[in-house]
Amino acid sequence: MNKLPAPHGGTLINLFIPESEISAEKNKAQQYLSLDLTARQLCDIELLLNGGFSPLTGFMSKKDYMNVIENVTLSDGTLWPLPITLDVSTDFAESISKNDNISLRDMEGVMVAILNVDEIWQPDKQNEAKKIFGSTDLSHPGVNYLLTQSGDTYISGKLTGIEAPTHYDYNELRDSPTELRTQFNKRGWNKVVAFHTRRAMHRAQQEMTFRAAQKTEANLLIQPIVGMSKPDDLVHYSRIRCYQHIKDQYPTQTTALSLLPLATRWGGPREALLHAIVRQNYGCSHLIVGKDHAAPDREPDYNSFYGPYEAQELINQYQDKLEIKIVPFKNMVYVLEKAEFRPVDEVEDHDTQFNISDEELHRRLDEGLDIPDWFSFPEVIAELRKTFPPKHRQGYTVFFTGLSGSGKSTVANALLVKFLQMGGRKVTLLDGDIVRQNLSKELGFSKEHRNINIERIGYVASEITKHGGIAICAPIAPYAATRQIVRQLIEPHGGFIEVHVSTSLEVCESRDRKGLYAKARKGIIKEFTGISDPYEEPEHPELRIDTDGLTPDQAAQQVILKLERMGYIK
Repeated sequence: MNKLPAPHGGTLINLFIPESEISAEKNKAQQYLSLDLTARQLCDIELLLNGGFSPLTGFMSKKDYMNVIENVTLSDGTLWPLPITLDVSTDFAESISKNDNISLRDMEGVMVAILNVDEIWQPDKQNEAKKIFGSTDLSHPGVNYLLTQSGDTYISGKLTGIEAPTHYDYNELRDSPTELRTQFNKRGWNKVVAFHTRRAMHRAQQEMTFRAAQKTEANLLIQPIVGMSKPDDLVHYSRIRCYQHIKDQYPTQTTALSLLPLATRWGGPREALLHAIVRQNYGCSHLIVGKDHAAPDREPDYNSFYGPYEAQELINQYQDKLEIKIVPFKNMVYVLEKAEFRPVDEVEDHDTQFNISDEELHRRLDEGLDIPDWFSFPEVIAELRKTFPPKHRQGYTVFFTGLSGSGKSTVANALLVKFLQMGGRKVTLLDGDIVRQNLSKELGFSKEHRNINIERIGYVASEITKHGGIAICAPIAPYAATRQIVRQLIEPHGGFIEVHVSTSLEVCESRDRKGLYAKARKGIIKEFTGISDPYEEPEHPELRIDTDGLTPDQAAQQVILKLERMGYIK
C-alpha cells in the first residue's frame, strides 16, 4: 500500500502493487479460491484501489462497520458515513477461513485484487437498514438491495490491488483521483466545484451549475456516476452523450467532464456525505448539493424517505471535519416574466413559474409530444428521443400468466396472428412448452427449476424488447417474486404488459385433455400448480382475462385494445 500526497484534498491511498510484482502474485493466486464480484462490488473495489475511498484501505472490518453505523465514523474517529463491505453467500463464507487468500475477479474472470481474509461475520442487516437508510421498507431501493440481494455474510482483510477493473467505454473520460488532480494542476485550477448527477442535464441544471461556479469563483467539474444504479435509470451511454452536448453551453476552459464509477445506494443524507468525501479525494474544493440529493425518486402521492434538503443539513453538521465545502441550491424553476431559471426561494409571489417533472418529461417522450425550448437544449432532447422513442415504436413484452388449462397458449397464439396481420413488427412467441423444448430441456419442475425457466424466458424477452420487437410469453409463472424479476429485466428496455388469465381452477380442470390435474390429485404428479403447489395471483396486472365464455379471438382482441390504450399500438 502506498500513500500519495497531493495539493488538493489530502493524502490518497493507493493499494496497487508495483507492476514488477504482478506476475509473481498472479502465479501464486492460481492456488487461491476465487470470488466473482458483483456490479456493486466492482465499483467499490475500483474506488478502494485507486484512492477514491481514501482513507479506507480495504473492505471494512467489523469494528469499523459498527462505528460507521452507530457514529458516522471509522473506529479511529475519521468521518465516514456508509458501510463499504464485501458481502458473500453463506455457502462461500463456509468455504473460507481466517488468513485464506481470495482472488477477487471481475465478471469476465480477470483478477483485480487479492484479499487476505481477516474477519468473517454475519451483520444485523435490519439494524444496518434502520441506521443507514432510516427505514426497513423494501420499496426503498437501497433497503431492498441490502435485505433481498446482498449476501448474508461480510468478510474483510488486507487488500492487494493487481489491476483496475477494465472499461471499454469512454476511457478518455475515466480519471482516477490522482489523474484528475494532475489535470487540475496542469490547468491551474485551484478551486473546483463538482456537480454529482445520475440523470440527463437540462437548462435548469446548466443554470444551477453555472451559478454555483460563479458564486464560488471556481471551475466546474461535471462528474456523473456511471456505476451500478437502478434498472430503470437512463443508461449512462445516453447520459454521457447528453453531457457532451451540454458541456458546449459553458464558457471554454472553465468546465471539465469526468466519470465516476460509484455505485448508487440511494442513501440520502448519508450518501451525500460520502459524495463530499469522494469529491474531496478527487481534488475538488466544493460540491453542489441540491434538493433530494442521493434520495430515491419521489413517487406521486408518496412520502419521501428524507426531507428535500436534509442532505445539506447533514453535511453542514460535519463541515468542520471536511476539507471540501458544499454549495447549497434550492430547486430551480423557470420564471416566465424573467425568461430564465431561478432558485425557487428567489421567485416572487407574482411570478409565473414553470417546471417539467421527470414523469412529465417521460410522458412527453413516450407520446412523442413537444418539449419546450425553455426546458432543455435541442441537442439533448434529440439524444433522449433516440433512447426513448414514442411508445408505438418501442419494443414490448406481453406476459401471460395463469393456471394450466386457463387458455394462455391459445390466446397467445391468437394474439400472434393478430400482430402478424398488422405487420410492421418482428414478433416472437415464447410459449411454455416451446421454451421447455428448446431452452430448458434439462430442467425439472421443482420450484428452483421453474424459477430458472421463467427467468430464462424473461431474459430472451428482454433482448427482443430491447431491439424493438414484440415478445409474447405464455408460461404458468406461478410465483409473484419471479414475475417481478422478469418485469425488472424488461421494463428498462420497453413495455411490460402482464396479462393474468384468471380462468377458474374448476374450468381449467374440465379442459384438461392430458389428465394432468387428475394425476396431480392422485399424487402421481408432485408440485402441480393449483393442486399441490400454490399459484400466486398477480395483484396489479395490466389486464385480467377470464377465458370462460370468451373465444380466443375475443380474448386476444382485449389485449389489442389494452395495448392501443397504453399507446403501444397506433
